[in-house]
Amino acid sequence: MLHTVSHSLYQIDIDALLQSIGSNDGILLLQDGVTSVVSGNRLLSSLLNMGVPVYALSEDILARGLQHRVDGHIKLINYTGFVELTTHHRQQMFW
Repeated sequence: MLHTVSHSLYQIDIDALLQSIGSNDGILLLQDGVTSVVSGNRLLSSLLNMGVPVYALSEDILARGLQHRVDGHIKLINYTGFVELTTHHRQQMFW
């Protein structure tokens, strides 16, 4: 399953998100969800500790001026990468 997070991690039910993540899942941060990519963010650390890949849409990071603050564990992707993720993960959950 692909979990797409379009809101800040502080605005969603992070506990529900963490409980719903499976070992074959992926997490994509986009829109305001990319505000959570900053190194040292404790909620981002919780996601990274789940052991699943965490992606972020690079265009949204650039639009918010966060390109120099992105945690090194985040995989930056463009819209083509987003499409590839959706074809790889047949189910999606929106947060």
